[in-house]
Amino acid sequence: MYFFNKKGVTGLGARITAIGTYVPERILSNFDLESMVDTSNEWIIKRTGIHERRISRPDEFTSDLCVAAVNNLVYRYNKDLSDVDMIIVATSTPDFPFPSVASLIQNRLNIPQAGCIDLSAACAGFVYTLHTAHCYIKSGLHKKILVLGADTLSKITDYSDRNTCILFGDGAGAVLVETDDQVDNFIAFHLGSDGSGAKHVYRTGLANKIDGTALTDTPYLVQNGREVFKWVVKNIPGCINELMDKAHSNLDKVDWFIPHSANLRLIEPICEKLEYPMEKTLHSLVYFGNTSSASIPLAFDLGIREGKVKKRDRVLLYGFGSGLVHAGQLLEVDLDQPVNYSDPL
Repeated sequence: MYFFNKKGVTGLGARITAIGTYVPERILSNFDLESMVDTSNEWIIKRTGIHERRISRPDEFTSDLCVAAVNNLVYRYNKDLSDVDMIIVATSTPDFPFPSVASLIQNRLNIPQAGCIDLSAACAGFVYTLHTAHCYIKSGLHKKILVLGADTLSKITDYSDRNTCILFGDGAGAVLVETDDQVDNFIAFHLGSDGSGAKHVYRTGLANKIDGTALTDTPYLVQNGREVFKWVVKNIPGCINELMDKAHSNLDKVDWFIPHSANLRLIEPICEKLEYPMEKTLHSLVYFGNTSSASIPLAFDLGIREGKVKKRDRVLLYGFGSGLVHAGQLLEVDLDQPVNYSDPL
């Protein structure tokens, strides 16, 4: 599924005008994990590239991280949210099955007239929320949308399983998407799914089978990392090339590639297949781990804070995860100028 937009096309456009992020204070380092499971700092870095991750407090949940990320956005860009007319949250770890995280945010931030929905697309969730926001604004039915990607994966991680506990952390990212009658900075997208691989990353719920395959009945996240790795490396580079073809462009025109920060050893072969330089690839995994739907906005914001991502840059976001769903978005950066600068994460 694709969309291609050219500047000057009649109709409403959309652009991202502000960004904010938040990670919990507690750091769980590789050395901490050495005392919890049979692993080592060297082994974790070699296999994943991760040095540490942030862990939420027992009384800190996804909605709390989201509110903090939005407050960071408001502080840095001096944005008025009273006229936000939609809140969309991508998460796999909502505070409750219902009500939605978006509704909790709407109440805590006192946004009076906003529709509220949560979106479930795992590690591709943030890109899906961006695409959804773009569609709402492009239709003319909405003008100002708060988009979030946030997860508290530590709350569903088995810390006796060394294959998963070394990977995951908690975090949140928020962007404001607003209507613009002059330009549309959403250049092209690509969405897809391969449901035959759904059994490779899951958390059981009301059902405990997928296509007749019995699942491990556990409250924790379950992942077959080997199968996910093979699927992503085989399929995602081709999907990215399809997206660029539809945009009538090529990767030489992309200033920054921001894939889901799952594992550095997964990002490297993707870039190798694409012949795209790692030094132009942004990720958030070294100090935050795999934060699922928060990983792309965290990496995006780190690029901005470090002075790498600049106005008029073209950035390619690509998320992939449980489902197996994936989503890509090619953007032109047109953020408003920050009023305040916060300390690095």
